[in-house]
Amino acid sequence: MAYSVSEERFDSLVDDALASIPDALADHLGNVVILVRERNEEHHDLLGFYVGVPLTERTHDHTGYLPDTIFIYKAALEDMCFSEEQLAHEVKVTVMHEVAHYFGIEEDRLHELGWG
Repeated sequence: MAYSVSEERFDSLVDDALASIPDALADHLGNVVILVRERNEEHHDLLGFYVGVPLTERTHDHTGYLPDTIFIYKAALEDMCFSEEQLAHEVKVTVMHEVAHYFGIEEDRLHELGWG
């Protein structure tokens, strides 16, 4: 069932997903890097992964840290899709899901909101 696209096309799907983040949230998305990788080395089916300290857990002196990182896993997402439309949708859901973790939203709440 895998649907594959070029690295350039996949990057543009990620860019489209990021562009769809409402400005009110995007304005607060700082010091975070979005990286596309083929797969997570330990969990091959993982679609995305957030590494960092969520905004809700930061203290007033949270400075001097490396940027938080959101990983989006191309091959894992392609494996679950059968069309570019579905891939674009799953990329958007994954990007939103990981961005939500940056803002401190937990898994249970993400599932309630439809971003699980």
